Amino acid sequence: MSLLLVLLLPFAGAAIASLFPTRARNAQAAWSGFVALATAAPIALLFPQVRHGGVLTERVEWLPSLGLDIVVRIDGFAWMFALLVTVIGALVVLYARYYLSHDDPAKRFYSLLLGFMGAMLGVVVSGNLVQLVVFWELTSLFSFLLIGYWYHRKDARRGARMAFTVTAAGGLALLAGVLLIGHIVGSTDLDVVLAAGDRIRTHALYPLALLLVLLGALTKSAQFPFHFWLPRAMAAPTPVSAYLHSATMVKAGVFLLARLWPVLAGTDSWFWIVGGAGAATLLLGAYVAMFQNDLKGLLAYSTISHLGLITLLLGLNSELAAVAAVFHMMNHATFKASLFMSVGIIDHETGTRDMRRLDGLFRFMPYTGTLAMVACAAMAGVPLLNGFLSKEMFFAETVFVTGQPWLEYGLPALATLYGIFAVVYSLRFGHDVFFGPRPVGLPREPEEPPHWMRVPVELLVLACLVVGVAPALVIGPALEAAARPVVGGRLPEFSLAVWHGVNPALVMSLVALAGGLAVYLRYAQRFKQRKQRGSPLLGALDGQHMFETGLAWLTGRARTLLRWAGTRRLQPQVLCLLVVSGAAGLGSALIVPLEWGDRARVPASLEFVLLWVAGAGCAIGAAWQAKYHRLVSLALLGGVGLVICLTFAWFSAPDLALTQLAVEAVTTVLFLLGLRWLPKRLERDHPLQAARAAWRRRRDLALAAATGMGLAALSYAMLTRTAPQSISPFFLARALPEGGGTNVVNVMLVDFRAFDTLGEITVLAAVALTVYALLRRFRPPGETIAPPPQQQRIAPDARSDLVRPRQTGDDERGYLIVPAVLVRLLLPVAGVLALHLFLRGHNEPGGGFVAGLVMAIAFIAQYMVGGTHWVEARMNLRPPRWIAAGLLLSLATGLGALAFGYPFLTSHTAHFQLPLFGEIHLPSAFFFDLGVFAVVLGSVLLLLTALAHQSLRAQRRPQQGPGATS
Repeated sequence: MSLLLVLLLPFAGAAIASLFPTRARNAQAAWSGFVALATAAPIALLFPQVRHGGVLTERVEWLPSLGLDIVVRIDGFAWMFALLVTVIGALVVLYARYYLSHDDPAKRFYSLLLGFMGAMLGVVVSGNLVQLVVFWELTSLFSFLLIGYWYHRKDARRGARMAFTVTAAGGLALLAGVLLIGHIVGSTDLDVVLAAGDRIRTHALYPLALLLVLLGALTKSAQFPFHFWLPRAMAAPTPVSAYLHSATMVKAGVFLLARLWPVLAGTDSWFWIVGGAGAATLLLGAYVAMFQNDLKGLLAYSTISHLGLITLLLGLNSELAAVAAVFHMMNHATFKASLFMSVGIIDHETGTRDMRRLDGLFRFMPYTGTLAMVACAAMAGVPLLNGFLSKEMFFAETVFVTGQPWLEYGLPALATLYGIFAVVYSLRFGHDVFFGPRPVGLPREPEEPPHWMRVPVELLVLACLVVGVAPALVIGPALEAAARPVVGGRLPEFSLAVWHGVNPALVMSLVALAGGLAVYLRYAQRFKQRKQRGSPLLGALDGQHMFETGLAWLTGRARTLLRWAGTRRLQPQVLCLLVVSGAAGLGSALIVPLEWGDRARVPASLEFVLLWVAGAGCAIGAAWQAKYHRLVSLALLGGVGLVICLTFAWFSAPDLALTQLAVEAVTTVLFLLGLRWLPKRLERDHPLQAARAAWRRRRDLALAAATGMGLAALSYAMLTRTAPQSISPFFLARALPEGGGTNVVNVMLVDFRAFDTLGEITVLAAVALTVYALLRRFRPPGETIAPPPQQQRIAPDARSDLVRPRQTGDDERGYLIVPAVLVRLLLPVAGVLALHLFLRGHNEPGGGFVAGLVMAIAFIAQYMVGGTHWVEARMNLRPPRWIAAGLLLSLATGLGALAFGYPFLTSHTAHFQLPLFGEIHLPSAFFFDLGVFAVVLGSVLLLLTALAHQSLRAQRRPQQGPGATS
């Protein structure tokens, strides 16, 4: 089976899951479980191929010119993690079927869970570091949605926002680090990077690259000082917590540390930063976990501690420690997932997670209690369970660290102290909840959960037992396959035997078990009766409070800076923009003198000079009339646009001329819709005010003249220079044979530079949707002047026969009466013209962009004559659907090329015969251009109709008088 299809399967499953009927809860769970198992099965079958160091790679060319390909790469380490992600995901799906209530939107839960599974799988199997970062940020996005699943709860919204802020910021740092590594190595391909460890470690940029990568990894895995977000993420449903905090979300950080261990480890910087963060997190998380009274809070801080253990092992610069880290990743996923699910069962059956209210549950829930206690023993490191084995390896590695005396003695002592704390919080979970007197005052009478809800816990606990009893037989081959790529291909000697004789690691384990038991027996009642207000010695130190306080401080400083340097008035903003850009241009000209080139000058043409004189006159007139009559100023501004359009045509750029002409029409309508909201100009009666206004106009005139002359000088200098190497011959020679069209401009847009065009239409769609969302919240001020009587007397049906755009710039109010039938006849004519421009665009001036603008103008004209209600009652346009369809079609065109083994958006032309028409040439760029057409049409319609709706709303608001209330 194709590796790429395996990667895409969870995303496809998520999309299909979102289409299930709302009430089909069993079908939703069954489908999600099937997708998870269907993803896990082919991955499991790959073990023989990766067991002895094999690497499976599937590469799809994406952007070969930038060195970016879609690479799915599976070695033993990626295989192990992918199996954890999918198998535990399947168990969580089964568990969630019985955990979620009938009021919870299960369809949204399963689709998000499968999407998150796909994102995490993408992180694990990515063979390109940039691709890995993309999936990395996708995990942050899906985790935000999953943690905030119960969005009606304030703690869920806050926890989701905090997790996303911290992890997404770390992802940006990771992107910068990955790009630095790519700069050092010359490639972001993972195989190339893994083979360049010595080159990276000896490079001058290694410290900076290391710091940036570690910021991404440590924030994701909640390492000190970024640990505070993980406990707040416990507001998520328990199935989400069981999945994110055992095998996926928080494991992504330690996965990255292990994946890049052959490249970045082995230096003092790595040892002190990674090892220091791991040691601090290990001890802090275990200490705070002892004092938690919320079961999920206890597991959250214990997760932080175990992630610190893995991080510390990876920071020791020892191959055997790296093997132990990989082993503990596997063990932690099993016992922590089972514990989270046990907590969910307790909460589901009793209605609370507060350990101060939970006592003696074993008599009501003996099976669940047994499972939970075994998992707690594995977490504490009790012999004959999997947690004991990796903890023994951890203890052994701390003993063999060499260096300064305080480090040689301090690290084993710290590890032993951690072991004591781990035993204490494990006993608190296992003993305080299931033993003791009969519980009193529980919201629900406890009982065993449905059998299938307990099955995932049983399977995970069974894994803890089997691995603990026969590790070499059960997990040995998988551990060797997973650890081999981490240490660079050659495994150190290690033994997974249960008994290694009496050694320092065993002594440390016995001390930890005995010390933990003694501490628990001594302070058991104090733990039980204690109110939850921070931890002893740490006081009320709260990472969430510190984060929110810091965020509030930064927000306050930003607002202060905005008040000092910003303004809500447009004129000062434009003034600052022009002054800064002018100063930057002038400074550049002083550093690099602006000189004219020696290119031959073309003699001036009288017609062209007169054309530009007319354009300059329109520009000056527009600026002058803006003071008196804004509608006239807008018309003159259109004259400037027309001169620019004719200039493009003069210089043999008909595509630009067509686009400019259509853009002028659209922007004119936009300005007409916005004129009503401009404030009235006030006459300055006071001499001082009049003098200030006159000075401001002179200043603006001088600035405009200086900016214009500067741009003219820059343009003249550029046009008179001879380009050292022109790119025009490249496109002119390849447009027809490789792009299938003679219109080089259009071929560039939809073929050679199609990826840029895809990005541009995506931005256009985002802007349109953003403006629409903002305008939905915007409420324009009510009219201060009642409409004329004749407008009030016109019947609603008669309004569709006249055009009455109202312009209220200053004191002018006029009405333009045009027969509506002419404008309605424009629609089919414009449709034919748009179709003509679209179909000829690949060989003649035209294309999807200008065709979309022309069609949008035709629809907007219908709004102008008939009003929004008349048009929307007769034409169901739905601009957002046009946008969505256009983006999907453009993306599908690019993916179609991938399906045939070509780079993304590679264009191909089909030739076939049609009766009466003859030979037809149909390039695949036709469909991409159709997507551009749909996005442009939908975006322009969405922008302008949103403004039109606001104008209509302003007209219908009741007048505000002295006695009115707002």
